[in-house]
Formats: sequence, structure tokens, C-alpha cells
Amino acid sequence: MVRGKVEMKRIENSTSRQVTFSKRRNGILKKAYELSVLCDAEVSVIIFSQKGRLYEFSSSIMQKTIERYRKYGKGGETNTFQSEGYMQQMEQEAEMTAKKIEELEKSQKKLLGRGLDSCSFEEVREIEKQLILSLTRIRETKALLFKEQKEKLIEKGKLLIEENKKLSAKCGTKPWEQGGIEAEGGIMSLCSQSRQGSDIQTELFIGLSCS
Repeated sequence: MVRGKVEMKRIENSTSRQVTFSKRRNGILKKAYELSVLCDAEVSVIIFSQKGRLYEFSSSIMQKTIERYRKYGKGGETNTFQSEGYMQQMEQEAEMTAKKIEELEKSQKKLLGRGLDSCSFEEVREIEKQLILSLTRIRETKALLFKEQKEKLIEKGKLLIEENKKLSAKCGTKPWEQGGIEAEGGIMSLCSQSRQGSDIQTELFIGLSCS
């Protein structure tokens, strides 16, 4: 008797559905067992019925098989296509980074006064603006650092004056005659001299001079 083709859709009759589930479940578990024995394969099958009942078969320890599956699923052989796509993406990013580095190196050479023969007048003007802006920032940073250094020296001088007064009182002697206003004036004079030295116009050296 020829067996008819079964239509792949949900069986509406609950009794027929349960009978079919039991038969096919047993068939799948049997085939899994035969595959593991005949082919020496590691086979695990997990089945949940409609009511949530668990049926399972494993030729080895189920937990170890699941852990092995998770390992392969995250970055093993099953993700070969994803790995290739990731490598292509990394190659594209590396190529873009190399181009950016090349552009930065060219820009740096131009700022150092090299390779300007191929530049237009507008490009040279733009480079000049960038240099002026950079020089302005350098001078602002220098002025800020000098201000901080000056404040530290003044504070240190005040501490030394106070320490001198304490030591003089402890020893029963008079404070150093230049430890008062004259000492503070000396600190201010030192800072003023340093200020004069730092006020000299800053010049930016660009490349080697042409003889």
C-alpha cells in the first residue's frame, strides 16, 4: 500500500496530534541514537511537547554538548561567514586610516615649509592662517604657565618669610631685616625680570633656511 504524502500544517484534532507527536518523537530519538552509534557522532536532541514536557537524548553528557554548541556558535566554525565579513570591514577601516595618516603627513610637511611648490596661492594663505593661529595659542599657553609660576613663587616667598619670623621668635632674635617688605619686593623683582625675558617676541622656526 502506497503511503500518502502528509500535508505540512498543524493537526487540528488533539488526539491525532498527540499520537503523531509520540510516534515522530520516538522516531527522532531512535534516529539520533542510531546516528551516534553507527557514525560515532556526538548527538543531542531536546524536545518540548505542547504542554511543556521535556524529552531528550544525548550520546554524551548533555551539558557538555550544550557548552560545546555555545562555543562554536559564538566564534567557531558556524560563524565563518560573519568572521569573513568582519575581516573585510577591518581591512576597509585600515585602508581609510592609512589614507588619513598620509593626508596628515602631507599637511605636516606643508606646515614645516616643505612641498609648497605644488600649492596654490589660496592654499599657502590657509597654511599661513593656521601657523598664526598656532603661534597665538602657544603664546597664550606660555603666558598662562608664567602666571602660574609667578603665583607659586610669590606664595613660596610668603611662606619663607613667615617661617623666618617663627624661627626668629623661637630663638629670641630679631627677624632678618630684609625679610619683610624688601623680601617681597625682591620676589616681585625676580618675577618681573622673568616676565621681561618671557615677553620677548616668540618666533616660530619652520624648516631649514635656504642659503
